[in-house]
Amino acid sequence: MLATLAMLMNLTAVPAAATAAGEVDVELVLAVDTSRSMDYEEMRVQREGYIGALQHQDFINAVRNGLTGRIAITYFEWAGEVDASSVIDWQIIETADDAKAFADKLAARSIVTQRRTSISAAIGFGARTITENGYDGMRRVIDVSGDGPNNIGDPVEPARDKALEAGIIINGLALMLRPSGTSSGLDNYYGDCVIGGPGSFVLPVHNIEDFAVAIRRKLVLEVSGLTPDAKVQRIAAEPKADCLMGEMQWQQFLDR
Repeated sequence: MLATLAMLMNLTAVPAAATAAGEVDVELVLAVDTSRSMDYEEMRVQREGYIGALQHQDFINAVRNGLTGRIAITYFEWAGEVDASSVIDWQIIETADDAKAFADKLAARSIVTQRRTSISAAIGFGARTITENGYDGMRRVIDVSGDGPNNIGDPVEPARDKALEAGIIINGLALMLRPSGTSSGLDNYYGDCVIGGPGSFVLPVHNIEDFAVAIRRKLVLEVSGLTPDAKVQRIAAEPKADCLMGEMQWQQFLDR
């Protein structure tokens, strides 16, 4: 009788454990720009920024302080399209060792560049991998870094809106190390055309030495669910950025 009771208890425990295995505070996609408009030094510093941020104590503390104390994370690089060879599959981060294991996978990869800029491809790929990953996150976030406007593939606004409809938040890291061709500033382009969802934000990077701090700050905010304080409020009457400016600039270049 006791043996039968023990078996029944074990059987009922299995589904509960399986369900709990998929629960995380946030499902986080890191979508990192590796277009050729960035030089190798910038890409190296960017890569080292992510490797360092993933292992920083501030990031580990943010993970531990969540309701479940763990997150699910994946990483890929993109330019004119998503580089399939760059994808680091979804992994649970719960401890410093978990974070180091993920960072080590990133450190082992070579840096490969591509032509053009398709933010829409990055968002679309990120949204699909979130909806298909099997985790149950309280928040679902795509973190897009980039140094220019969308100029190939689908327009960025419909891709963003489709992700938002699926309950996904999109944040941005606007790399403003050199002129991007956006008349109102790349951070404003990202604000108007790329990011969206509750608490979404853009962090600008103006100097190469600011990469590491900006990346760490961004990851901590995304894991903790906080939003940075707005330093500048845009005027309501200020015109919205043209979300097709990148495509138009590229067409003008081809027409020369």
